[in-house]
Amino acid sequence: MTQATNRRDELCDAAITVIARSGLRGLTHRAVDQAAGVAEGSTSYYFRTRLALLTGVTERLLAVDLADTPEPRSPATLDQVARLAALTVEHWTGAGRDRMLARYEISLESLRSPSLREAFLAAGVSLRARTVDFFAALGVADADRKGRDFVAIVDGLIYDQLAGAGGVRSTDEIERTVRETLTGLTDR
Repeated sequence: MTQATNRRDELCDAAITVIARSGLRGLTHRAVDQAAGVAEGSTSYYFRTRLALLTGVTERLLAVDLADTPEPRSPATLDQVARLAALTVEHWTGAGRDRMLARYEISLESLRSPSLREAFLAAGVSLRARTVDFFAALGVADADRKGRDFVAIVDGLIYDQLAGAGGVRSTDEIERTVRETLTGLTDR
């Protein structure tokens, strides 16, 4: 990894923190410079526009999420997958909380920006592909649809843990919900 790549990643990580703490209203090049502890103007050197910065953050979120997401291996039992998914929800609403908050902020912003929407959707496809492939390996009928449905359900659990009105659920409660969902989706 080059120094420029490291600096871009560092700035994107700082931008994620800014977004999580202050929302997109608080996201400025100067705020990212301050959060990263770099010289003023550094962020605008690497990301000339706000759109470039948001696109960079979206790509960084994908890279970190792919590195941070355990892949279930076949043959895994539904109980193992449910536990893994529940632990992932716990991690993404705990240590990965800032990333999830930034993702939700960017997801709404992408509805108003076609360029950002393109980057956001591409990232979503990459993340969902793992689950779709896993469902296909299990021999689940209509693995593409059901894999995407499963990701949407887990995403809803994450959102509810962070910002929903349903109250915080324990990891065991989430695991039970995921297991029941998997049972329904896989007919097992």
